[in-house]
Amino acid sequence: MSEEKVFNQAELAKFNGQDGQPAYVAIAGVVYDVSGVEAWAGGKHHGNLAGQELTSVIDGKSPHGRKVLKNLPVVGKYED
Repeated sequence: MSEEKVFNQAELAKFNGQDGQPAYVAIAGVVYDVSGVEAWAGGKHHGNLAGQELTSVIDGKSPHGRKVLKNLPVVGKYED
């Protein structure tokens, strides 16, 4: 089994969906790859940017909440 990748804020920020980078977001300590999600094209989605920790956004502002996360690939965990 491979070692799970651990992202901190600086590491996660590199994966912003710009310049050919994949787009990752962290929710509740888990890092998800949103690169294949059309709504996240260019690393942006409803004013939110990939490469960030977005737990409060998905819990507080998102109409779909966390149910969309189950379809996303998990790439690691997030530790601030």
